[in-house]
Amino acid sequence: MRFILANAICLMGLISILTHVSQAQNSHQDFVNAHNAARARVGVGPIHWNYTIAAYAQNYANKRIRDCNLEHSMGPYSENLAGGWSGLTAVDAVKMWVDEKKYYNYKKNSCVGDECRHYTQIVWRDTLHLGCARVRCKSGGIFVICDYDPPGNNDGQRPY
Repeated sequence: MRFILANAICLMGLISILTHVSQAQNSHQDFVNAHNAARARVGVGPIHWNYTIAAYAQNYANKRIRDCNLEHSMGPYSENLAGGWSGLTAVDAVKMWVDEKKYYNYKKNSCVGDECRHYTQIVWRDTLHLGCARVRCKSGGIFVICDYDPPGNNDGQRPY
């Protein structure tokens, strides 16, 4: 009986740890910290969490739960989207966007293709507010959305 009880306690502890790990790197502060690290590297001031924008992002993410399609909301904010499988965290999504920096040419203020606009939105100096959401889709995939205000990526303007 002690063996069964000990195993049950260990299993409950493992479930608790796994739940904690799955929630790690997905808080609003994780989104903010990942954005601000990239912004600081180019001398741009910090971005701040906005609960109204986050509610907008969450509402739209909930609409994508059925299909997990990376389709923009076409709302009032600039927007970055990411998709992946069960391990995709907030930090991973922001890292994917920041990794586009290599496609941005500051001197020419241009991207190779359209491959840097997620990055330029993150470091857009005039953007002050952020709201993001992350949902697990019915397919098992993950949908991540971040919305930005004031919007950035204005043609002809430098992000910083």
